Amino acid sequence: MESHRPPEVPPGASWYRDLVIYEVYPRAFRDSNGDGIGDIKGLTEKIGYIRDLGVGAVWLLPVFPSPLRDDGYDVSDFRGIHPELGTLDDFREFLDRAHAAGLRVLTDLVLNHTSDQHRWFQSARYGPGHPFHDYYVWSPNPGRYKDVRVIFPDFEPSNWTFEPLCNLYYWHRFFHHQPDLNYDNPEVRREMLDVARFWLDMGVDGFRVDAAPYLFEREGTACEGLPETHEFLKELRRLCDQYQPGRLLIAEANQRPAEMVKYFGAGDEFHMAFHFPLMPRLFHAVRAESARPIEEVLRETPEVPAGCQWAMFLRNHDEMTLETVSEETRRYLWKELAQDPRARLNLGIRRRLWPLMGGGRRQIELLHGLILSLPGCSVLYYGDEIGMGDDISLGDRGGVRTPMQWTTGPNAGFSSAPPEKLFAPVVHDPEFHFAGRNVQSLDRQSTSFLNWLRRMVKVHSVDPIFAGGSMRLLPCSHPSILAFTRELGDAAILCVFNLSRFVQPAVLDLGRWKGRVPVEEIGKAWFPPIGDSPYLFTLGPHSFIWCRLEPV
Repeated sequence: MESHRPPEVPPGASWYRDLVIYEVYPRAFRDSNGDGIGDIKGLTEKIGYIRDLGVGAVWLLPVFPSPLRDDGYDVSDFRGIHPELGTLDDFREFLDRAHAAGLRVLTDLVLNHTSDQHRWFQSARYGPGHPFHDYYVWSPNPGRYKDVRVIFPDFEPSNWTFEPLCNLYYWHRFFHHQPDLNYDNPEVRREMLDVARFWLDMGVDGFRVDAAPYLFEREGTACEGLPETHEFLKELRRLCDQYQPGRLLIAEANQRPAEMVKYFGAGDEFHMAFHFPLMPRLFHAVRAESARPIEEVLRETPEVPAGCQWAMFLRNHDEMTLETVSEETRRYLWKELAQDPRARLNLGIRRRLWPLMGGGRRQIELLHGLILSLPGCSVLYYGDEIGMGDDISLGDRGGVRTPMQWTTGPNAGFSSAPPEKLFAPVVHDPEFHFAGRNVQSLDRQSTSFLNWLRRMVKVHSVDPIFAGGSMRLLPCSHPSILAFTRELGDAAILCVFNLSRFVQPAVLDLGRWKGRVPVEEIGKAWFPPIGDSPYLFTLGPHSFIWCRLEPV
């Protein structure tokens, strides 16, 4: 196992503080053997590309054996690699190569449930007395936990499903083919900690913990974020802290900020949590040309314990969830961003970033400028860097998980298989066709979005203010202007965003930095010194500026 260790880190350093993470769906990234399915060896071939994006880590969606009824989140073996993706030896080689390139490797850890094809459930369904029956949550009737919401109302009428072999109902927070594990059983807790230990011993640098809030159930509650769940998560953290350098835990907990912050504990649970409430409000702000949705959620976001931070993202492998917004805002975003009813799924929108924004590059740059300048780590979804579109003719979430577009060649360079053998078709939409949106073409264009994003990630990653600085919102009378500073010691960076489609003035009170000179971070242009009067920036449509406030 020695060769699979992550890169060295100076003692006491938090290697994840300035992290930019690249999220990859392995089946969609690169097919190395021509069977039409992306695989681990294909990922290994593209490590250089991932490194050159400037990111510090790659996060892999599930690679475990699975019936693939939920793209791998229905796990049938927690200690293997799906045979279509490769072998454990392939994965070890990927770890070695990624670590040698200076990349961390994060994987999904599915704690809440298994596939109904897992050997545990296949035995458990025969009833009490059979092995593993107590690994799952059973009831003689579906009346228990009646106050608990159904997460996928478009697909599941209930959180209970009847199992005729034992004449009992089993509990599932997600699909009926994903029975929940019974964390009241100490054997289950030991098993799942051993699963985490298996991958940590192999050299994985951390986990994104899927569905973190749902591990325990208690009558009369929403069965989310219960004290027992937090106790188990602390135990998982203690396990991760036994490895040097410490391994990273990221929470998927789609809740309001005041609830999400609980998953940090006192700095002894998760290192990071995805900031789900911020994400839809970024789109709301741009669409409504108003800073208010962003300002409100930032003010609502509590401080996090030392050593913890948020993970900021624009899109990911799921629908753009609208669970944490008001019904009025949800209707507005559906009207603005999902006029085609096929784009709506559960309480969200199943579109990729670029189609959501109508392909508007200025808006896309603005959104990336926001997540790269807010406190926390930034997470990029594969293909967004080249402006990939989606295919909403595909079912469920498949439309945002199509093959990566590498070249103008057959199958966009993803696979040498005949097109009909691909796990999913490449995007042929005229606006987002792979002929114009592929790595090979955009890499050669110095002004492409791909190269713009590489430059922005580099600026973000080398500046300690973005990694560890505090944030101060600045008042501005113009409703379309969002302004804040990032501050670390005596250093400060001013970040100003125009959320309007028109040129707008940003008049700011910068008296606190009187005598300093704003110096633009990218082009290094100098602005007039800050004096007693309000300071004016004029920003173009959907544009932003980062300025270091330099002492004279």
